[in-house]
Amino acid sequence: MNLEHHFSNLGDMFSSKTVVQPLSEQRLVEFNHSLATFLSIDIKSAQTKRLLSGEDVSPNSLSMVYAGHQFGGFSPQLGDGRGVLLGEVRGQDNLLYDLHMKGAGPTPYSRRGDGRAVLRSCIREYLASEAMAALSIPTSRALGLYDSREAVYREQPEAGAMLLRVAQGHIRFGHFEYFFYQGKQEQLNELIDYCLEHYYPTV
Repeated sequence: MNLEHHFSNLGDMFSSKTVVQPLSEQRLVEFNHSLATFLSIDIKSAQTKRLLSGEDVSPNSLSMVYAGHQFGGFSPQLGDGRGVLLGEVRGQDNLLYDLHMKGAGPTPYSRRGDGRAVLRSCIREYLASEAMAALSIPTSRALGLYDSREAVYREQPEAGAMLLRVAQGHIRFGHFEYFFYQGKQEQLNELIDYCLEHYYPTV
């Protein structure tokens, strides 16, 4: 698997170095083989399997910082509170696709959260995203689902899980808001140029 790291090249004002923290006794219980073929990912490779699960550290993995609205108000800094961008891979269409692990553990943007996800919500997202993709609705895709024996506490203890997601990009409107409202025009321009280069090369 050839991981690329274009977003990390933007620097530490756009993200923080973060690694996946594997769950206790986690297992890969569902894997999207057709999507993996499109991305040239060989899950039979022990090295690839360890890298995707977080057992091996991806030195350029990161969590993104952004702003946004939450609980009825604008927050000038949010970020990936439980997500880690492992890197990017090229699909058979030669476009870049992010590999993003949800439920990967605490990040610098967790704000006292545990950074985890529960099995029921990961199953729901896996099924919903693949159903939408089958209907030709643009969406993130699910590549792998991990369960575990680790308890995650919400209203009650639940089984912890991680969901490996694929999308052409995880940049959202809040990324632009983060720099705009701080008056950081240089970084805002960098982000715009990055998006034009990677997502709108013909503009």
